[in-house]
Amino acid sequence: MEQRHLGRTGLRVSRIGLGTLTWGRDTDDQAAAEQLKTFWEAGGTLVDTADVYGGGEAEYLLGQLVGGLVPRDDLVIATKAGSVRAPDRRVDGSRGHLLAALDDSLARLGTDHVDLWQIHGFDPHTPLEETLQVLDQAVASGRARYAGVAGFSGWQLAKAATWQLAGPGVRTRLASTQMEYSLLQRGVEREVLPAALDLGVGLLPSSPLGRGVLTAKYRSGVPADSRGASETLAAFVEPYLDDASSRIVDAVTTAANGLAVTPLQVALAWVRDRPGVAAPVVGARTSAQLTEALSAETLSLPEEIRRALDDVSAPVHRYPDQDWSTL
Repeated sequence: MEQRHLGRTGLRVSRIGLGTLTWGRDTDDQAAAEQLKTFWEAGGTLVDTADVYGGGEAEYLLGQLVGGLVPRDDLVIATKAGSVRAPDRRVDGSRGHLLAALDDSLARLGTDHVDLWQIHGFDPHTPLEETLQVLDQAVASGRARYAGVAGFSGWQLAKAATWQLAGPGVRTRLASTQMEYSLLQRGVEREVLPAALDLGVGLLPSSPLGRGVLTAKYRSGVPADSRGASETLAAFVEPYLDDASSRIVDAVTTAANGLAVTPLQVALAWVRDRPGVAAPVVGARTSAQLTEALSAETLSLPEEIRRALDDVSAPVHRYPDQDWSTL
């Protein structure tokens, strides 16, 4: 699998990443092992997790597999910290919480460092410089090799990345930002992606298959074994089961039929090759689904198909992104 630099750093990652959102919850030990082995054998390196996935079980399960099943040095392990389930806040970016969370993650993963440590959201209750100083401390201590963020809006990303660049040699530049990005969700193109491109931050798209909808499996209803039928994930899928999404899925299916590939491969190749994208992170239910996603490695969309998909999925960005006189 082709390797790409993550942002303007020396860290190289496979241009498709493996997500572990459902590990330890909907994905059991055996299925996780099959996925990791399949991913590694295909040349994949970037494995993305978080301290809250499965209540910590995703990290623990990954830690049990690394070393015995797959060599630790062959993987780029990325995890996240900061997301909390509290009645008064969703993100805790305080120094105390983040440092404790990093130690807990390392213990569950069974490693002395993570390759990429990401703040799992913007905390409006903690000074941003305090949160960013924790990234510096984690890298300086060797517990993290690189640092990034997730779920930051355009202005939040620009502020954080600029702050880090203002102290070269002292502060750790942001290597990545993780945001949802697909043919069904192109909102990052408004502010986040331009900021990332300008500041040298690599984008790691989550849900690159539109929460599974771009595989075209929902065209005739909700399959009983799909995430859309899952008690925990049905509400996650439902927003993309509307008419607008259906038109985009139809276009993806038409392109796939013309290229003799699957809708999944078309959708993944589209987002993988967007400007600024380092590696879309794919979460699969089975190793067979993952194998299909990894087969997109050999697919490059013809320019005319890419333009057609751009057009059918184009987001509406008016003022101030376009000429005010058109309003």
